[in-house]
This record gives sequence, C-alpha cells and structure tokens, in this order.
Amino acid sequence: MKKVGFFGGKFLPLHQGHVYAIIKASTMVEELYVVLSHSAKRDQEPCEESKFPYIPSHIRLRWLSQLTKDMKNVKVIDVEDHDGDEDYNWKEGAIKIKEAIGKNIDVVFSSEMGYDSIFQELYPEATHCLIDEKREQVPISATEIRKKGVFHYWDYIPEIAKPYFVKKVVILGTESCGKSTLTRNLALIYNTTYVSEYGREICEEIGGCDGIMLDEDYPLIAYGHKLKEYEASKQANKIVFIDTEAAVTQFYSELYNGKTQRVLAEIARLQQYDLCLFLEPDVKWVDDGLRVHGEQQVREENNQRLKELLNECGIPFVSISGNYQERLEKALELIGERVGF
Repeated sequence: MKKVGFFGGKFLPLHQGHVYAIIKASTMVEELYVVLSHSAKRDQEPCEESKFPYIPSHIRLRWLSQLTKDMKNVKVIDVEDHDGDEDYNWKEGAIKIKEAIGKNIDVVFSSEMGYDSIFQELYPEATHCLIDEKREQVPISATEIRKKGVFHYWDYIPEIAKPYFVKKVVILGTESCGKSTLTRNLALIYNTTYVSEYGREICEEIGGCDGIMLDEDYPLIAYGHKLKEYEASKQANKIVFIDTEAAVTQFYSELYNGKTQRVLAEIARLQQYDLCLFLEPDVKWVDDGLRVHGEQQVREENNQRLKELLNECGIPFVSISGNYQERLEKALELIGERVGF
C-alpha cells in the first residue's frame, strides 16, 4: 500500500462521485489528503456561465470535513489562489499543494485521464491513479449538476450538502390568518418537512400567552424556532415551509409585554428566506383558547404593526388575501414563480 496520496478539486458542488472517489482512494493509501483548490475568480466563472449559485469555499470545506470526520486516515486541507481558469498556474498550484501536505506524495487520484500528462510533469515521483473515469459507478459530474441544477440531480447530492440548497418559504401573519393550516398543507403537497410555530407550543405548555409571558421567553422562542428550522432543513425534500419567524416573535413581545427586544431584531435581520408569504386578516377569526385579539379593528392594527416590523428588519414579503382556496392557489403560484417549484 502506498503511503501518501491526495484527491483534489473545486467540489462545486460536492456530489456522490466525489464521495465514492474519496472513499475508494482512502482504502488505497495510508494517508489521504483531500485538497479543496479554490479561487473566488476561478470558481465564480463556471457558476456565472451556467447560472449556478456560487458556493463559498468555506461551505465546501465544511462539507468535506463533515464527510470525512470519521475517516481516520483522511485529512481535508484547502489551498487558495487568485487565478482564473484561463490563467491558472498549475506549477505554482502544485507547489502550494506540496507545501500544504508537507510530505512526499506517492499517489495523485483523479477521475480524468486528461490530467495525466500534467500530473506526470508536476508530480514525477507520484503515480496518477484514475477512479471511475467512465462514471460507471456514479454517473454524474459537477459540470452536469451546474448545467441542470442540483434539484435535477438531487439523489446525487450528499445528505450533508442538501440543506444548503433547500429553499425556505416562511408563512407570516397575525392571529387566526390560517398560517398553521397553509404551512402544513403546502408541506403535504410538496412532500416535504415543515416547521410549526414554536411560540405557540410554548404558550400551550405554560397555559396561555397574554399576561403570563416573560421577557426572557421570547429569545428562547426565537432560538428554539431556528433550531427547528435547522432540523427540518436537514430532512427536507428540496423545499421547507416555516410557520412564522423572529419578526413575528418580536411582534408578540410588543403585544403581550410591551417590549421591543434588540436580540429579536438582530435575529430577524440575519434571517434568509427564499419567499415570505404574508396572510392578511380577512378570514374569519377563530377562538382556539389562546387567541385574544378578535375584533377586526384590532386585527387590522396588529396587521399593520407586523408589516412595519418586517419592513424595519428588511424582510420582503408578498401579501395573500381571500378565502382559504384562493390563499392556497396564490401560494402555489408564487412558489412556482419566485422559488421555481
């Protein structure tokens, strides 16, 4: 068995072909170095050409680290340069890779025979070993994924990378606007996961909201809700639906406790959603034991304040009104237009 080998690439994106190559290579050497070779200029070029979203190098490095964390003889390293595709200096790149590994390289792994001559020149002491050159074991390439998109090749995206691509749709609104029902129904239609309103769960746990919520409850609700989003995204089928977010938590902090909390504003500003659907309060108010603001004038006032909070936090949203059928149909239309589903 050879001692030291390396397998390099842009991993833009990481796919199951890479996974197979890394695992197989790890069985053929005592030490395997997985080298993320990256340049913002070089990596952005193929993304711009194919309209594929650029993936920052630290995200790709995280994927590789997660993938190999239990492979005791595998080490992930990154090597950065600032060249483009046309002016990439292979010789300097090889010097940087050798310096980063710091050991004699016995094997250079790849899936491309086209690299053979340059590897022989740059790594004369090493053997060039091809893994699945004809893509028979895993019939996929990063070029194909960039061309047609990750959702077209979803089954070839590793589980550790999928959450990065999952589209997030959040449903917003005040009391009794049908958020919970719409969130659940959309998740069923798209056969995916959803996040229920964590603040409601807390209110049910303590026996109500108005008059018994503490100031410190609201950050806990926001943090707990974000954790539920994180877990739901890991299990999602390309898209996840979310009932409320931190700006809504801020709204209830003001409504029940008369307090605007800076921590909630910061969480709200840091949020990133692909689509925010805002449900207007023009359906019948239903008393479910927790709701207390059923007068239409109060509903309108609360609705306006929530919109103000969303605008203050820089959260763009699309309003949806009408009966429940119209809301569902409009939501599906917007998801198709804005998110691409």
